[in-house]
Amino acid sequence: MEQGLYHKLALYLAPGVGSIIYKRLVQTFGNAELVFRASFHELKRIEGVGAKVAEDLKKFAWQPLVEKELHLAEKMGASIISWDNPEYPLNLKEIYDPPPILYILGKILPQDQRAVAIVGSRNPTTYGKAAAERIALGLSRAGITVISGLARGVDSCAHRGALKGGGRTIGVLGCGLNIIYPPENKELYAQMAKQGAVITEFPFGTPPDKDHFPIRNRVISGMAMGVAVVEATLRSGSLITARFALEQGREVFAVPGNIDSPRSEGTNRLIKEGAKLVLRAEDIIEELIPLSSISAPPEIPVEPNLTTEEKKIYALLSNQPLHIDQVSARTEMASSKVLAILLSLELAGHVKQLPGMNFIRA
Repeated sequence: MEQGLYHKLALYLAPGVGSIIYKRLVQTFGNAELVFRASFHELKRIEGVGAKVAEDLKKFAWQPLVEKELHLAEKMGASIISWDNPEYPLNLKEIYDPPPILYILGKILPQDQRAVAIVGSRNPTTYGKAAAERIALGLSRAGITVISGLARGVDSCAHRGALKGGGRTIGVLGCGLNIIYPPENKELYAQMAKQGAVITEFPFGTPPDKDHFPIRNRVISGMAMGVAVVEATLRSGSLITARFALEQGREVFAVPGNIDSPRSEGTNRLIKEGAKLVLRAEDIIEELIPLSSISAPPEIPVEPNLTTEEKKIYALLSNQPLHIDQVSARTEMASSKVLAILLSLELAGHVKQLPGMNFIRA
């Protein structure tokens, strides 16, 4: 456990102390322990504190709460770190109001500085799901960490795409670390903790209240070099993340969508207002990272992980384009079924679609 964490966590849990006041108190008194030693009059003179917060701080019985948090972290195999811990994400430390405390299940690594956030609709179209997963897979294979909010829809697709690409992915929660929300993401949550991390600034037991998600969104954008939005309405929380990204000096990208679909109104508006249009992962990579620094894609095992029908179709493909009708004729499968299998292989990074419904091996 890091030095001074007891008092840092105590100050973080104190009523009325948010990230800005926390920072002012520590800067004024030197460290969190000295904040608790300060007098009522010394405390209330700090900007934003006042008599009420100063009084609450002096009365705050923090020891049982801190012990409970540390016990729960140990039980889960999680860690609790403060912003002056060497493991604290460097990108996040740069923003105006980084969380003073982070709860982490998994590991934050130095390589996670090269990260892109992918956010979007909780109720995406098939197009939106496929776009999020494909872009995340491409970023992952280039050695870029994919960050999102582990929510339904685009977030989950982005995390799954990163996992399929064999890379790292980080989920930022709007609740306590011991609450899996949505519950159907239990398996995804566990995979991410092994192949990246799940993090939150909210103490254990904090419910997924709707007011927490805008707060969470500044962390998603703050940890990344840029934010890509895939399908969003004009009232989507994803646009809040995009706004945070702009305020934090991050790049904003958007995947264009159907001009008649409400789910694409937000992303199309972002593009109109200057967000960079994205069709594939390479569009983001070229903008953010020098080509010389991109790691070579790892080899992906193909045939051993394919179903019988997938192997049959994959075996027909080469570096020469083959039309879907030719694949259908040679495999004696219906075109609709062949298309579904080819799209699945494409999302997994095994094949590539060319114009005119032609396919080659990736």
